[in-house]
Amino acid sequence: MRLGVLGGSFDPPHIGHLIAAGDAFEALSLDRLILVPAAVQPLKVGRAAATGEQRLTMVRLLVEGDERFAVDPVEIERAGLSYSVDTLAGYAEQYPDAERFFLVGADVLPSFERWREPERIVQLATLAVLQRSGETPDLTRIPGRPILLPTRRIDISATEIRERVRMGKSIRGFVPEAVAAFIEAARLYR
Repeated sequence: MRLGVLGGSFDPPHIGHLIAAGDAFEALSLDRLILVPAAVQPLKVGRAAATGEQRLTMVRLLVEGDERFAVDPVEIERAGLSYSVDTLAGYAEQYPDAERFFLVGADVLPSFERWREPERIVQLATLAVLQRSGETPDLTRIPGRPILLPTRRIDISATEIRERVRMGKSIRGFVPEAVAAFIEAARLYR
């Protein structure tokens, strides 16, 4: 089994996440890609706008009906700071025979050495760096044997979506309709 893991704040999850996940699924010939919303990312403490439960619901809405993807609430249920190494260790126990891939955006590489146990992360899973066109990530300081996965550049950010909602602008096309409806009903990002 080839298993991919994509963690993140997903505040909110958007079409860019979905396209990058699909590209990675195909490029790595995965059997399953699991999206894992963080309870609290250690390097983003105090910056989440939606609760963990709200972000978990939105990620489920993002991938609803797509059999390639699963959503795991493990970090939300664990609460506290979310460390990728703990989540990957859990998958190594749960899927000991799987070939595991941990997907990260090239934008997180400069902070990777500050993560908890980066050397163990790359022992638990192959680091697959999602590379947008025009990006040239520096892999020299990353332990293990990371691989680069070219992905389409989708110029959408969760920050931009939150700002658009705050300003009363449409987010149609940025997120699936179900996610937009949830944001509206929960009155998020206002």
